Amino acid sequence: MDTLAGGKLKLVQAALRLITETRSLTSLGLRELAREAGLNPNTFYRHFKSLDEFGLQVLGYIAEDMKTGVRQLRQMADSSEQASHDTVTFVYRYFLANPAATTVAVRELHGPSPVLRRALEAQLDASAREMAEDILERGLVPGVDAAVVHEISHMTIRYILFRAMDYIEKPEQRERIQVETERFINRQFRGALLEGVEVENLLALQEQKSRGA
Repeated sequence: MDTLAGGKLKLVQAALRLITETRSLTSLGLRELAREAGLNPNTFYRHFKSLDEFGLQVLGYIAEDMKTGVRQLRQMADSSEQASHDTVTFVYRYFLANPAATTVAVRELHGPSPVLRRALEAQLDASAREMAEDILERGLVPGVDAAVVHEISHMTIRYILFRAMDYIEKPEQRERIQVETERFINRQFRGALLEGVEVENLLALQEQKSRGA
């Protein structure tokens, strides 16, 4: 994604300021956006062809803002448990510091625009793929098949987003939500490890039987 600057950046940041508990990205008016950004309303169409294109830029801005920090943490982790703890801590703190961005992501995943829904799904898939690649590259879950790591990463990204609004809106539950999220991730990988061991044992047993036959 091209780096946002000038009028584009002002409009995206204005949208994130205007998002509230009762308002979604697609409900914002062009004049309202331009006024919040301190720009002439006609400026919008100099930068964006449509509201959907604008929405794509907002979602891309959010994704890029969070992705770099998460990857750096995972690439420094020495174990899958540390990776899950550091990632969950970073992401939930990001949610808390950027509630508007989080609201946009949660709402548009089930929002009225098919263009934005597909774009958000693609971004979630990309985040899951990067998570799996980091885990495999670091060898954090030896013995787990790459396809299984990708599957667990896919579930993890969606689980974290699913818990995002509760984490923001229920401060008394934040510690429990973080613990539950880490437990969910760790259980998935431990289960995959045990499953891999069971398959290896079964194959070894079958081989022994075939030799004895």
